[in-house]
Amino acid sequence: MKIYFHMSIESFSNCYVIVNELTSEALVVDPGTVTKEMINQLEDNHYKPVAVLVTHNHENNIRGLKTFLKIYDADVYAAESKIFGIPTKVIHGDGKLNLAGLEIEYFSVPGHSPDSLVYKTGTVLFSGDVIGAGTIGETNSSYSKKILKRGIEQRILTQPEDTTIMPGHGPMTTVAAERSFNIDL
Repeated sequence: MKIYFHMSIESFSNCYVIVNELTSEALVVDPGTVTKEMINQLEDNHYKPVAVLVTHNHENNIRGLKTFLKIYDADVYAAESKIFGIPTKVIHGDGKLNLAGLEIEYFSVPGHSPDSLVYKTGTVLFSGDVIGAGTIGETNSSYSKKILKRGIEQRILTQPEDTTIMPGHGPMTTVAAERSFNIDL
């Protein structure tokens, strides 16, 4: 498995392309924008995008979804039934998917938004805006913050220390670093 990082300069949001090197199939996490570099990477390497994984329905994380789907035929997985009017394959709670020949676990961690999902493959978490390096997602109330912190403690900080966290904004981090240094926790 390879993971490629793409950043949207417009909203400083992160997008990830996960590739199964054996099948040359790819998954895209949170297409905040579709760049020439991303398209070239997919096309030059003959990677076939089969799915888009949406961590939550905030525009800065999914602004490029319509453009992406005009170019590629891929299923969209999200907690909401439609995004920008595009039907999705709805997933809720906890579960597993087999996409691009990879096992993808997902689990709900609400608080930043009610539809927040975290995806895990191997020892990598794609956390959207749930948690980032040294911080947690913004919330609109103290109750939402309490729910978010509890979800992070139960679902993310219980992962092995060497688990890499690839957030929706900012640099990647690890579970060990967040346990030790996240000032919001």
